[in-house]
Amino acid sequence: MKNKAWTLASFPTGWVSEENFRLVEAAAPQPKEGEVLVKNLWLSLDPYMRGRMSEQKSYVKGVEIGEIMTGQTVGEVVESKDPAFRPGEKVLTGLGWQLYGCAKGAELNKLPEGRAPLSYYLGCLGMPGMTAYFGLNEIGQPKKGETVVVSAASGAVGSVVGQLAKIAGCRAVGIAGGKAKCDYVVKELGFDACVDYKAGNLYRDLKAACPKGVDVDFENVGGETLDAVLRLMNPFSRIVVCGLISDYNATEPYALKTFRSILVNRIKVQGMIVFDWKDRYGEALKALGGHLATGRLKYRESVLEGIESAPRGLIGLLKGENFGKQLVKLA
Repeated sequence: MKNKAWTLASFPTGWVSEENFRLVEAAAPQPKEGEVLVKNLWLSLDPYMRGRMSEQKSYVKGVEIGEIMTGQTVGEVVESKDPAFRPGEKVLTGLGWQLYGCAKGAELNKLPEGRAPLSYYLGCLGMPGMTAYFGLNEIGQPKKGETVVVSAASGAVGSVVGQLAKIAGCRAVGIAGGKAKCDYVVKELGFDACVDYKAGNLYRDLKAACPKGVDVDFENVGGETLDAVLRLMNPFSRIVVCGLISDYNATEPYALKTFRSILVNRIKVQGMIVFDWKDRYGEALKALGGHLATGRLKYRESVLEGIESAPRGLIGLLKGENFGKQLVKLA
């Protein structure tokens, strides 16, 4: 068995390029006692990966030069030296951008087969879905009749946030790029409205879509988008800071112009890192799985074929080219 793995070749300055990665080929690793050899079937691409390609301090250790790019995968057990795992079982892993990898059994989560497509455990039933679930419910604390705004509304996290807001009895307003994405958010996902930031009238259009102001902002973009939302926030509203993708490749981060709104409206602002709720993942999986089974939660994937496409996929994701959850099919 031959392994292919993408390693970090250099830290990006500004926008990520394919030159920042190096594809390495070698024999598949052999599991040691207590380890499991996994053949990866699906690779998740996520915005947080840009932050890992940096020497800047973050909430977890970044990827060093020469290391395999970080990322979650769904795979199949090929060989096991842990009695808790058998060949053929499907597992959720953190093995990163490679075809094969070894991990200790404690680092793997077994996945049930037949309940949902395996790729869903990297999306609506995985980290993005749980980020939406805990970020909205625990930090946003939406109440029936309130207005919830979510940026990157057609993406893996944002699409789930808006649907959960509707289930909670709220008015859900999305922000997305382009008519096709906005139509999908409203007509397929059931949001009440979606504003196209590419149309050039973000604040005006957002104000029209939120006649009673904004009570919860689930922020995935930051920059000018956050500035526009801040102008419409209600007193004692909440902002869930999940992502700031507009700044991830910027050499000079955007400076907020309406920060004063936080003071004037006594807004509660809190960062969202899904690992803070790891002890409650089962709760989220049960709830999200229930919504999916009843048709209240809809989901879309963008799929690239082959590990060679991973760098291109991440760059496209950071530019907003994906439609739904971005995945790479490895096998």
